[in-house]
Amino acid sequence: MKKIGGHKYIFIIGGVMSGVGKGVASSSLGTLLSAKGFRVNLVKVDPYLNVDAGTMNPTEHGEVFVLNSGLETDQDMGNYERFLGRDLTNDDYITSGMIYKHVIEKERALGYGGKCVEAIPHIRDEIVGRFEHSARTNKSDISILEIGGTVGDYQNVMFIEAARVLKMRHPDDVIFIMVSYLPTPGKLGEMKTRPTQHAVQQLASYGVNTDIIIARAETALDDRRKAKIAVACNIHTKCVISAPDIESIYDVPINFDQDHLGNIVLEALHISPRKTTDEFKTWKKMARGIKNSSNNQIDIAIVGKYFNTGDFTLTDAYLSVLEAIKFSAYAAGVKAVIHTVNARDFEKGKINYSSLDTYHGIIVPGGFGETGIEGKINVIRYARERGIPYFGLCYGMQLMTIEYARTVLGLKGATTAEINPLATHLLIDIMPEQKKKIAEVNYGGSMRLGLYTASIFKDTIAYEAYGADKKFTGKKNKKSKTLNNSLQIEERHRHRYEVNHEYVEQLEEAGLIFSGKSPDGMLMEIAELPRSKHPFFVGTQFHPEFLARPLAPHPLFTAFMKAAKKRKSQQSVSILEKDGPEEVLTTYTLAYKK
Repeated sequence: MKKIGGHKYIFIIGGVMSGVGKGVASSSLGTLLSAKGFRVNLVKVDPYLNVDAGTMNPTEHGEVFVLNSGLETDQDMGNYERFLGRDLTNDDYITSGMIYKHVIEKERALGYGGKCVEAIPHIRDEIVGRFEHSARTNKSDISILEIGGTVGDYQNVMFIEAARVLKMRHPDDVIFIMVSYLPTPGKLGEMKTRPTQHAVQQLASYGVNTDIIIARAETALDDRRKAKIAVACNIHTKCVISAPDIESIYDVPINFDQDHLGNIVLEALHISPRKTTDEFKTWKKMARGIKNSSNNQIDIAIVGKYFNTGDFTLTDAYLSVLEAIKFSAYAAGVKAVIHTVNARDFEKGKINYSSLDTYHGIIVPGGFGETGIEGKINVIRYARERGIPYFGLCYGMQLMTIEYARTVLGLKGATTAEINPLATHLLIDIMPEQKKKIAEVNYGGSMRLGLYTASIFKDTIAYEAYGADKKFTGKKNKKSKTLNNSLQIEERHRHRYEVNHEYVEQLEEAGLIFSGKSPDGMLMEIAELPRSKHPFFVGTQFHPEFLARPLAPHPLFTAFMKAAKKRKSQQSVSILEKDGPEEVLTTYTLAYKK
């Protein structure tokens, strides 16, 4: 079968309930079709009225993922980049807020020539135009567009209507895949298909027929239920794809390939089937490795605050951090066991700081606000004094600097302007250009966002990590002419506050090394202690997790995991010496000696 028609569109729509894996399904299908030699672009549609994801509570909505451009997006965009192995652009993200804002601004500028501006056709056609624009700018063969929420949600109706119109205009080039959940009520013990049938029927009421169903469930679907869904939903049995719960999301493209989903999709799009390329073998090797890389398990603590939502504990706020750890654990030949620790529990006395000794590495990720800050600072001090590998990300780097100033420099009350702008010692202060934005209550999209260059200095942990890595996508080959011929790298940022330059000299004289700085030397990008003082005590002002990929782990995460691995292998030879009421690690670990 030869290709019929023009550009191809695949719409992924949710049925029954949200949060069951539309993003992973979209990413996995994109990976699979890319492995068959097609140029694929992924688009996330978020129906909320926020213009972007930047002002949303991460506990409720999940991680805010930042693109190179600085656009703050949904966490699914992170999965898209990780699965495709390439950077996405602003054209790959759409919200209702963006659409309505653009249409209203165009109307105010007489862009519609005095017409009565309405949801149909103007909002709908703006959505269609953005779908088509994304395809053109990416120069792709196939677009996969995930519509957030579930069928029946009032807020995503307009996007489904736009997809219906696109199908009407190009009947051979558009298909619809529903990702639906099949519950198995505990008291019944039987998988129920009726909710999925109703979801398909509701989508049909919008004028959209489902072509393929990806059936999420705790266990695999049996043939009987596949046949039942197929008959009720008017599709072929082979178009009901079983997607049971699995250990690793990186197995999903492999499972889809085994179920021939790629060729089923191509057939529906009137494209001849293709075999997967040899590049898919690399993906399979990685997926096996992340799952079963080693019996050598390393315990990593993530000390944060965005975990609790009601009576439930979620980790979506730190999704990219979790994935970056997995990739680098595989690269280091270990299996990471990740423990989430709420910093507030230390402050309330629910957890003793000595419990940190059981971990082989500690990460304090990004965040905002005062909650849990003292708990985090005390965790950082404990890690520094006990020689536990520590990695601070954004806020975690700022708090690491504050801890060092308080404990080593003796600057009592040292803090950040974010918490107490009137403090005597503002180790972390607001960036000058941000003061006006805060005064104007302009918080959305107004931080230091996106990709910025940093100069990394020789003879540091950071330089060693970046210099040895050949796969990292953010490294630049050219040398800085202003900062001692240092290595230049590019990383993604999301912050409003910086290390106060007035304290940099004092901190450096006290032994803290700023191994990464902005090219003009004014902004501190990476802080660390030399290995002669600590095995791994590193913080970054940027978010390295945003550039970590399954097939290209981030060099700093990999260096951290190697240090954690070393701690585990040599814990038994640690030497502790009593110093007053507390144990202080003086010769932190024999194994860390050069």
